[in-house]
Amino acid sequence: MAQRKIIHLDCDCFYAAVEMRDDPSLRTVPLAVGGGGPRGVVSTCNYLAREYGVRSAMPGAEARRRCPDLVTVPVDMARYRAVSQQVMTIFRELTDIIEPLSLDEAFLDVSDVEDHKGSATLMARYLRERVRDEVGITVSAGVAPNKFLAKIASDWEKPDGLFVIRPEDVDAFVVNLPVEKLFGVGKVTAGKLHDMGAATCGQLQQFSREDLVERFGRHGARLYHMARGEDNRPVTVTRIAKSVSVERTFSQDLPNRDACYRVMASLVQDLERRLSRKSDRPIHKLFVKLRYSDFSTHTLERVRDRVEAPVADDFQPLLEELYKQADRPVRLLGLGVRFRDDSAPTRQLRLFE
Repeated sequence: MAQRKIIHLDCDCFYAAVEMRDDPSLRTVPLAVGGGGPRGVVSTCNYLAREYGVRSAMPGAEARRRCPDLVTVPVDMARYRAVSQQVMTIFRELTDIIEPLSLDEAFLDVSDVEDHKGSATLMARYLRERVRDEVGITVSAGVAPNKFLAKIASDWEKPDGLFVIRPEDVDAFVVNLPVEKLFGVGKVTAGKLHDMGAATCGQLQQFSREDLVERFGRHGARLYHMARGEDNRPVTVTRIAKSVSVERTFSQDLPNRDACYRVMASLVQDLERRLSRKSDRPIHKLFVKLRYSDFSTHTLERVRDRVEAPVADDFQPLLEELYKQADRPVRLLGLGVRFRDDSAPTRQLRLFE
């Protein structure tokens, strides 16, 4: 089997990060989301609060005892879901093989992605920069040959970190890894492993698969493989992409519409490469996205009659219509397509039909 390239991305203290983004005064105080009132429970907290021992799922009263200056804000799930959608949309522009684990983290399989020189490390760096610049929060990333190691790696240099475990480094990495880092190993299992003389994965490797299965049942087999850095689980796709797009943020603003036209050809080439990895799903719409130097963002889309791969000339009329001020500096230019949803009914059924 070909070597996989897996990225695990995890937004740092997600709910708190959104609150601090939207209210900068919260950035310099210990902050908890949730936990207000006499019976509230902390959903998450920022790193200043964590220095006092405040943790997720802690009763608010206990959090305030540990940190008397703790500021609490109510949970706003609608806002967090909207931000999560922004983040996941950025991830899906790179690959469709994505497995969200929650609102704030996901696995990506980028084994067949050729963008960024085919380097998963460069891809992770690119995604982190996109989220920071466009969403306003930080993301930690782990890059590894499998899901188990990628998830460990993303936590290795939190917050706002990137850690890479190359295939040739796996053996050296896991040998000193504490068994507490293994998936499914809590305090009880860790205590049993310590009693066996296995505090690290290197020590755990001294036990045979049969020994571990006898002591821990089916979980023993997982422990055997994880101790060796092995994990064959695929990234499980949970939804079909409804669109494909490419965009570019420029180090220097494009000065006018003509400059956008000149860039458009290379963007269309990038889009063609990504479309070539998709099935032959019919294209329903084309769209253009502009972000000006003042960070205002505008998008225009139009239904497309033909289903062949679009070319630059197909996007030019949309750009002309969207870009009214032909000399307004442009920070970001994006192009994309939306697929037809063949699962939707093509006509409304009559009653009793």
